[in-house]
Amino acid sequence: MKFKQPLAMSSLLAAAIMAAAAPVGASSHREAPAITEHPKVDGTDFYIFRSYEPGREDYVTLLANYQPLQVNYGGPSYYTMDADALYEIHIDNDGDAIEDLTFQFEFDNQLANGGAGIGLDIDGEQVAIPLKIAGKILPNDQSLLNESESYGITLVEGDRRSGVRSVVTRAGSANASFVKPLDHIGVNTLPDYDAYADQYIYDIDVPGCDMPGRAFVGQRSDGFALNLGEVFDLINLVPIEGDSAPGAGDGGGQDGGITQSRDNDDVFGKVNVSTIALEMPISCLTSGDETVIGGWTTSSLAQAELEDATPGYEETSRIGGAWVQQSRISTPLVNEIVIGIPDKDRFNGSEPIDDVDLATYVTNPSFPALVDLLFRTPLGASDNIAPSNFPRQDLVTTYLTGFPGLNQPANVQQGEMLRLNTAIAPTPRADQHTLGVVAEDLAGFPNGRRPGDDIIDVSLRVAMGALCHPVPLGAELGVEGAVDGEASDLINLGLCAEEDAPVGTAAFTDGAPIAATELQNRFPYLNSPIPGSPN
Repeated sequence: MKFKQPLAMSSLLAAAIMAAAAPVGASSHREAPAITEHPKVDGTDFYIFRSYEPGREDYVTLLANYQPLQVNYGGPSYYTMDADALYEIHIDNDGDAIEDLTFQFEFDNQLANGGAGIGLDIDGEQVAIPLKIAGKILPNDQSLLNESESYGITLVEGDRRSGVRSVVTRAGSANASFVKPLDHIGVNTLPDYDAYADQYIYDIDVPGCDMPGRAFVGQRSDGFALNLGEVFDLINLVPIEGDSAPGAGDGGGQDGGITQSRDNDDVFGKVNVSTIALEMPISCLTSGDETVIGGWTTSSLAQAELEDATPGYEETSRIGGAWVQQSRISTPLVNEIVIGIPDKDRFNGSEPIDDVDLATYVTNPSFPALVDLLFRTPLGASDNIAPSNFPRQDLVTTYLTGFPGLNQPANVQQGEMLRLNTAIAPTPRADQHTLGVVAEDLAGFPNGRRPGDDIIDVSLRVAMGALCHPVPLGAELGVEGAVDGEASDLINLGLCAEEDAPVGTAAFTDGAPIAATELQNRFPYLNSPIPGSPN
């Protein structure tokens, strides 16, 4: 733990440290250079969707994941949140790409026995144990828990730093302290992990909201399905559906294409992640008649830090200065495959309102050109397969403004965030389509994002021009299309033309499937963490 009061040092030394700590940012699965230095604040995924847990349809769920690729056996310290960091979930409810509501989460760690920790009598000497636990941890008995983790939640209305601040409490109580359950060390330590962790799903009272929400922070099994190694190894696969799995078009695949298989997945059900989960009534997130909200998550560290040459549990360094944003994520893969390396840290240290300065990465993306370099010949194409509609209005709509008639607010200002139309009813888990909106499931990505949305496949297809071709959304958007003069549900969204995207109808995929039925049907939706033992 590090103290958060201002540094006690000469003004000259303070100025030198502040200058050295120039603002940087980074986020999302180690994809930006600076974040590799601060894995505890590395944001990995963000979800925002109408709750589809039965009986919770009038709520919105927000999930913010941090600390990627947690190996289940990664002890003995495991994966506590950073007690010196500020983790935030932001909501823009009037379309101006500036936060109107911010939920701030701050963490603290405590040792048992008033900070002395659990000790054992070793030949007359009380000696502190080296582990976080001294025995089994049960739902109704945590007396052998050596280190505990707690957090507080603050609602900020308006600017995240200068707005009106209110404390969030447990429902019906003045208690503003919440407990984060221990990571899943193993089934011997935690024989009933679900019962243990579920008791830390809290009903919460949020100032200004006339209905209680819910909150949970804890380790979960990472729900992100991705063929990670192959994708970043110059896409070491033929990224076209190779069988008749969902997304393969008319039941046929590409010769040599990849076949959907859990074996292709490097993340889902194989590593854990730290999840900040919040569920709020829709009426407490929207403003006036506007039903569309935008969301993103960030983390920040203090601008200056002095390391202690003789650190102890209560103090390893002293920190001070303003908060400096380190991580930012909303729509996945933006910083991984859209933003160029020179600007990755800049993007993650900025806010959505600043994204106009980096818009060229969206209007003139390099990723489709890389796909053309790699796959023009394997796909049997004689000419460039990358879309040619510049500027890429289809990508601007997907990432920066939302779609008119679906999830674009009335007075939209460009800014990268996940936009959710809260007026669109949730789709029950069993009926959700992994491809979301383009498969006529309007409650899915890019109208927000649910855990069961196959974000990789949708993003690949959109990047390669899927929205330049007719999509089956005529009935949903109240527009009548036509094919060969006959009425049809297929419509062109008017963002680009078919000839702009020669492979826009191809079933691009990384071969790593995902489905809502593989995840929980209740808050916090992501599955319980993988235990460290047995493994």
